Amino acid sequence: MKLKKFNFKIINSTNDRAFQIIKKTNNKSGIVIAEKQKRGRGQYGKKWTSFKGNLFVSIFFQVNMVQLSLYNLTKINCLLVKKLLSTFYKDKIVVKKPNDLLINNMKISGILQETLSKSGKTFIIVGIGINLIKSPSIKGYLTTNLFDLTGVKITPNNAALKLKKIYETFIPLFPKFNIKNIDRNLK
Repeated sequence: MKLKKFNFKIINSTNDRAFQIIKKTNNKSGIVIAEKQKRGRGQYGKKWTSFKGNLFVSIFFQVNMVQLSLYNLTKINCLLVKKLLSTFYKDKIVVKKPNDLLINNMKISGILQETLSKSGKTFIIVGIGINLIKSPSIKGYLTTNLFDLTGVKITPNNAALKLKKIYETFIPLFPKFNIKNIDRNLK
């Protein structure tokens, strides 16, 4: 499956733009990439700080909710983002339930999942933010970024293309995932 790319310089939110694309077009899947978000958001309506140079994407695709629960989709999406991070960082990466990724007990990534129904079909929108070069200050959370950890500047475009390939490989497998053996499914 190929994800159609939608690139933007500045938008309010990649998830909001994905909603608009689903509602107004016939695209069944895609990846929305923004250099900056003015109103990025996280879980429970929390603000997502969007520093230019970090990664802000939303991936959307049609999903059969009967086969996979939202909980299991969250688990899979966290592991797919972890797979991307592990291409840049070789030490331990921890998934903090329900949807954050941590390195050295510091948040490096967050995922916001939302669903939308259109014409009897369910779409999932997976908003992903990854601190590539700069860490926001968040009350009650320690944060980090890949540049501080590795000394290597990773461009948002490079990270987005790798993430796109990971999702293109695994979206067709979602209905067949064996949740009990999920790690083996992701190798």
